[in-house]
Amino acid sequence: MEDKRNFSRAGKPHNITIENREKISISGVTNVVSFDEETVILETDLGVLTIRGQGLHINKLNLDDGQVSIDGEIVNLNYSDKGGLIGKSGGFISRMFR
Repeated sequence: MEDKRNFSRAGKPHNITIENREKISISGVTNVVSFDEETVILETDLGVLTIRGQGLHINKLNLDDGQVSIDGEIVNLNYSDKGGLIGKSGGFISRMFR
C-alpha cells in the first residue's frame, strides 16, 4: 500500500545528522517543547521529535533558522504526531504536572 502522506511542506527542510551518537544536528525545528539531560522534545513541521539519551545538552538553538544542535549520548529518536502533545486526557504536558 502506498503511503499518501505529503511530507513536502512549505516550511524549511527537515534534516537530521548524527555524529558518532554523540552529537545531533537538526534543521526544520519550529519549537522546543521541553528538555533535560535525558530527553529533548522538539516540534517540527513533520511532527514531534523526541530525543532520548544521557547527558544531553543543547549546544546551539536558533529557531529563526530552525537549527538545533545537541551534544550527549544519543540513545533513541522517535517521531509522533503533534496531536500527541495535546491528545486525550490532556496529553504530554498535563501528564508532566500530575
